[in-house]
Amino acid sequence: MLTDEQLASARLLPRRQSWTWVAAVAVILVLANALYSILTNPGFGWPVVAEYFFSPQVMAGLVTTLMLTAISMTLSLVLGIIVAVSAASSNPVLSSVAKGYIWIFRAIPLLVQIIFWYNLAALYPRLGLGLPFMPSFVEVDTNSVITAISAAIIAMSLNEGAYMAEIVRSGLNSVDSGQREASRALGMSSWDSFRRIVMPQAMRVIIPPTGNETLSMLKYTSLVSVIALPDLLYSTQLISSRNFEVIPMLLVASLWYLIVSTILMIIQSGIERHFARSVVRP
Repeated sequence: MLTDEQLASARLLPRRQSWTWVAAVAVILVLANALYSILTNPGFGWPVVAEYFFSPQVMAGLVTTLMLTAISMTLSLVLGIIVAVSAASSNPVLSSVAKGYIWIFRAIPLLVQIIFWYNLAALYPRLGLGLPFMPSFVEVDTNSVITAISAAIIAMSLNEGAYMAEIVRSGLNSVDSGQREASRALGMSSWDSFRRIVMPQAMRVIIPPTGNETLSMLKYTSLVSVIALPDLLYSTQLISSRNFEVIPMLLVASLWYLIVSTILMIIQSGIERHFARSVVRP
């Protein structure tokens, strides 16, 4: 039996992690073998990847992809805030319309929506502006307004707006109702309370899923290839149809998606740290 002095002077040894090191070595060997295979397999066509990585057609497709992502996410965020506030409204008409919008656009696949908006002229050859049940003041040809890029932006914005509405709603619900009551007791208007009290606290909940949705939107832009919009993927497909290098051109697109996604992840992490300063100690 050890005395108290002996126990106090005894040196505690860490538990051996033999199997952890064995697993780590095995994973390193598998990854090294996979990397060697990727770099040495001529089927990947790395010289072709290097040749077309910065080609004008690929860069133009990348710009289109980034533009679609930025515009669609901006519109969907604004739309999501409006729909989320409307869904939580005490007005039954606004609430019902907002919930119906969320239901419809979350249920229909994005690919179907893109094709539908692109072929809107089959339903309405001309679009008009005027009062209900009255002749239109202005009419335009639908095909001149709903182009490939506008159809893609409309479809992706409306689709993502439904998901952003649910994200914003969950963020607003995370703020205790006592915060709103306290702000009103201080004489703040509903708008000031929403802008200065509720929204800054809700952003801690809204930012992480919004970042994930932005990454998803970046990848969803590849669906616009079905309407022949030259985004990043479609541009590489056009090149592969000429040089018959399918795998290398897919690698070009994949590497650019990986680079942009990594940059967006870094930006997301910075924004999350900014809004978490009040609750996370350095």
